[in-house]
Amino acid sequence: MTEPVLQAPDATTLRQALGRYATGVALVCCRPDGAAPLGLTVNSFAALSLQPALVLWSLRCESTALPAFDAAGHFSVSVLGLAHQGLSQRFASREPDKFADGAWFDAPNTGAPLLADALALFECRTVSRQVIGDHVLYVGEVLGLSQRAGEPLLFQGGGYQRLALPGQGG
Repeated sequence: MTEPVLQAPDATTLRQALGRYATGVALVCCRPDGAAPLGLTVNSFAALSLQPALVLWSLRCESTALPAFDAAGHFSVSVLGLAHQGLSQRFASREPDKFADGAWFDAPNTGAPLLADALALFECRTVSRQVIGDHVLYVGEVLGLSQRAGEPLLFQGGGYQRLALPGQGG
């Protein structure tokens, strides 16, 4: 096999190369004081530290949701399963009432919305916010979590994907 030739990234080739990496899909939500809940679909959610328990995600600097997440000082993460593709698309859209579908409840410490049947739930207090490039990186301390078994919703190559589980071929 010949060595690949590395090229300087431009926006198009960088996006294509990053699309080769499969990610999970999650809904990140908040409820600023006195305001309606807000949520969006992300694939930038990741673990950061076990001790202390920290997670991270990022949001484009030009997102209209930025002021709400900054004002809230907290966020929730609902990790989506395969059955949640429609919700993922709804929260990625400009749909005005994103919370009309799904079974939602308020996180006990922050009031941030959580999806009851998500594969994993995280209630977080924002401990760091940094502008890096064209995104804001949010780091949250995990205040509470829950998990259940199920097949994850994955995103790769510009579309939703499924895991090839043992015994399924592929």
